[in-house]
Amino acid sequence: MPRASVSVEVGASCTAVFNLIHDYGRRLEWDTLLSKAVLLDNAAEAGVGVRSLCVGTWRGLFLPLETEYISFEPGRVAAVSLTNHPPFFDQFAATIRHEPLDGNRSRVTYIYFFRARPRLLAPLLEPLMNWLLRRETQKRLAALKRYFSAPN
Repeated sequence: MPRASVSVEVGASCTAVFNLIHDYGRRLEWDTLLSKAVLLDNAAEAGVGVRSLCVGTWRGLFLPLETEYISFEPGRVAAVSLTNHPPFFDQFAATIRHEPLDGNRSRVTYIYFFRARPRLLAPLLEPLMNWLLRRETQKRLAALKRYFSAPN
């Protein structure tokens, strides 16, 4: 199963970064990977058991990914697992970890795992998908860093 980890240092506390990432009302203010981000089933906020729908931009083929939070520790870590089956994805899970640094800064680490489908084509699809996901994740985290660097 392909796996990757991407990190960035952000000029804000773990709590501030965590809260922004999981605030779906503000998600599109910074997240360059998405064209839509909503919580499902009338959920008011993210948390364990809450499902979300995130739809990619044209670069992500507008793929709708429905996920469910399986871990949620504010300011520390959150993890989601795929609950639908969009094209090319058999499985997907991601974890976002937050580590405090000196001077009101923090490190955000995004770790993902996935398996491609159809299974027969996975050996061809997975390297390409992993390259694309890693590149988009790097762009997404760079955008998060810029968001916190921008003057208010």
